[in-house]
Amino acid sequence: MIKFARVFFLAALLAPVNAALAQTDNLINISLTNYAFTPNAITLKMGTTYHLHFINSGSKDHNFSAPQFFAASQIAPEDQAKVKKGLVELESGQSVDVAVTPGQAGTFAVECKHFMHEMMGMHASITVE
Repeated sequence: MIKFARVFFLAALLAPVNAALAQTDNLINISLTNYAFTPNAITLKMGTTYHLHFINSGSKDHNFSAPQFFAASQIAPEDQAKVKKGLVELESGQSVDVAVTPGQAGTFAVECKHFMHEMMGMHASITVE
């Protein structure tokens, strides 16, 4: 009986850790640097929720503009204010998290809308299967 109690106690302690790990299974880190997105090609599955973690590690402000992707996806209610007109704006050094569930298959263009950033290489794509 004591052995069972120990196992139960240990399982109760680890349950929150397992839940946290399950939530990060679909975590995608997206780095915005001076004139690049990393990764520059993202593949997602339709109907699966992803946690997009945007990190601006560049010395300038950048944004992640994907209006067709965001329009074809469900954004978590608590994150909807972070996506304005299909883009996520980040100041230098800022990070933003957005939970999104793609609802339509296709390939969607991504770019930074700041002056000349896209022309200098700041573009990417999201493919939803």
